[in-house]
Amino acid sequence: MSPGLAKLTITPFAKKGDRYERLAPIPVLFNPESYSIAKAVTWSPPQNSGGGGGAKTQSKVNAPIISFGGGGSRQLSLELFFDVTAPIERNGQKIVIQDVREETNKIVTLTRIERDEDQPRVCEIAWGKSPVGSDFPFVGAISSLTQKFVQFKRDGTPVRANLTVTLIEFLDPKLDKLRTDPELTTHVIRGGDSLSNIAAELYRDPTRWRIIAEANNIDDPRYLEVGRRLTIPKIR
Repeated sequence: MSPGLAKLTITPFAKKGDRYERLAPIPVLFNPESYSIAKAVTWSPPQNSGGGGGAKTQSKVNAPIISFGGGGSRQLSLELFFDVTAPIERNGQKIVIQDVREETNKIVTLTRIERDEDQPRVCEIAWGKSPVGSDFPFVGAISSLTQKFVQFKRDGTPVRANLTVTLIEFLDPKLDKLRTDPELTTHVIRGGDSLSNIAAELYRDPTRWRIIAEANNIDDPRYLEVGRRLTIPKIR
């Protein structure tokens, strides 16, 4: 990939009590050529009181009146390609990898239960800059993973693979309420917080940290007082 080209990254979160801590991101070797996101939204018509099970019709309208029954989780599907037949560039250095599973196993690990966490890790999929409310960053857990190895050395070591990854959206109830409830527009600074991390949590965009800094008269974003309650402006 050419310099400056934004790579899709997969960032796992370690579960610590009722919090999730961001770990080191996993860069993919090649960006996907496409991705898809699906979401189901339930709308239900009223049922006949006679127990027939059909929708109740009315003579003065063209269709039954329907009511909202809730939104389903989004699902993100990715096709990822891994190839180690040639040296790869990472952090400005050329690295030789003998077995493509050294890279694909980083994704496989996200499907396995972590000790002391009782579940596989939730992760964030990010790719470049997106408008607020867009597909990325996508926070979810892997619900399906298929590995297809397509090229091998003479000794059977795989050097190319295609991975089909499906993630189901994960919502932290507290965080989701902060994003949707207009009365909950504050954030208490915790140890290790930064304005960019707070912006990533609440706006899903770390570059919007200046909005928080200006709203709270913060001159030096490098110094945040633990325990201070910040005002989080709504973005329209």
